[in-house]
Amino acid sequence: MARATKEQSEITARRIRDVAAALFAERGYAAVGLEEVAAAAGVTRGAVYHHYRNKQHLFEAVAAAAQERVADAVARAADATTDPWEGLVAGCQAFLIASVADTHRRILLVDAPAVMGWSTWRSQDAAASGHHLTEAVAALAAGGRLEVNSPEATAALLSGAMNEAALRIAEAPDRDAALADTWPDLLRLLRGLRRPGTNK
Repeated sequence: MARATKEQSEITARRIRDVAAALFAERGYAAVGLEEVAAAAGVTRGAVYHHYRNKQHLFEAVAAAAQERVADAVARAADATTDPWEGLVAGCQAFLIASVADTHRRILLVDAPAVMGWSTWRSQDAAASGHHLTEAVAALAAGGRLEVNSPEATAALLSGAMNEAALRIAEAPDRDAALADTWPDLLRLLRGLRRPGTNK
C-alpha cells in the first residue's frame, strides 16, 4: 500500500509539473497562477503546495525537466553517429534546436534566468546538456583530435557561446532564419578546435 501511495504521489507531482510546463511555455511565468495550475491538473491548490513549496519551486522543477529533455535530444543526436567528432557536432546542433523550441524557449531562455537566477540556471544546464558536452570534448581531446589546454574550460567556453546563441535566436522575429545564420559560425568555432592534420 505504501509503495502504491508513493507511486500515485509521484504521478500527481509529475502531472502538476507537466501542466505547469505547458502554461509557462505558452504564457510565461508571471502570467500563470497556482490556482490555474491546480485547476488544469485536476487537483486542489493544497495538493500543489504538498508537492511544491511555492510557484518558484514548481518553476524550478519545470525548468529542470526541460533541461533534461534538451539533454536527451543532445544525447540522441550524438548517439546516432558513429564518429565522436560528428557526435559533438550533431549534439551541439541539437542543443540549439531543442533550446529554442516552443516547449522550451520561454521557460529556459526567457524566464529561467530571471526567476531562478543565473547561478541556478547555469547549474541546471551544466548538470544536463553541459555534462554531455564536457564528456564529448574530453573524449576527443584524449583521442588527440582536439587541440585544447583544458577540456573542462573548453566545454565551458562552448557552453557559454551556445547559450548566448540560443538566447539570441530565441529573441529573433524569425527563429528559423536566426538559427540558420548562427549554425555555420558555431560550426566554424568547433572546427577551429581540431588538431592540425586531423580531417574530423
